[in-house]
Amino acid sequence: MLVAPRWLLETSDYNWIMGQIVPDAVERYLASLNRAGDAVVDDIARAGAARELPLVDAEVGALLQVLATAVGATKILEIGTAIGYSGIWLARALPPGGMLLTMEMDPERAREARGNFTRAGLADRVTVIVGDAERMIAKVAGPFDLIFQDGDKHLYVPLLDRLVSLLRPGGLLVTDNVLWDGEVVPGFVRKPARDPADTRAIAEYNERTAAHPALVTAIVPLRDGVSISVKTMERDKDGARGFSRANV
Repeated sequence: MLVAPRWLLETSDYNWIMGQIVPDAVERYLASLNRAGDAVVDDIARAGAARELPLVDAEVGALLQVLATAVGATKILEIGTAIGYSGIWLARALPPGGMLLTMEMDPERAREARGNFTRAGLADRVTVIVGDAERMIAKVAGPFDLIFQDGDKHLYVPLLDRLVSLLRPGGLLVTDNVLWDGEVVPGFVRKPARDPADTRAIAEYNERTAAHPALVTAIVPLRDGVSISVKTMERDKDGARGFSRANV
């Protein structure tokens, strides 16, 4: 079992430190380098923070845009729209004619998200679906170049295989909150504040993605942890294949 070192447990600022995967000074440095934001995303971020909405921050947003650009995404699926903040970062990587399909359970948040996509000039390439992702995902047709999972943590594991099936070979499954303020590490946080059921769900998801036969996965300790999984290529009818776990 991994536990926090004694010197950290004895530090008066322990609880403050444990709220940060990346220390504040490093976060500020990263933020100072981020030139990809603008007045629209800044305003949405401020509005979300004031209401304590579960939005990614600008550094994770920039990472999403980089990843979508890197795979040449033309079709993206997002689970958990909220008010459209992360979706704007994703949609900005799409070429003309590209499409972001994003799912949100809350009708009011979905309505607000549509307005924010319009403000950002992206309404022509975004479709917001309202409803339970576990039900709606069965009606979605792939393949997608990138899927961003940031919805209900209890659905991370139940949706995993379906999301993998919707990815094209070489596509990315990107998942937020996989370090969960460090609480996924047993004994690391002295006074856990998160829902234990959510923590167990995320820990199981991390194990599943690490061992999944169709994925190669790495976790980036940015903000609350972002996992990046690449779908491996499948054998064609002649037995040839390009990219696999065996030859990475």
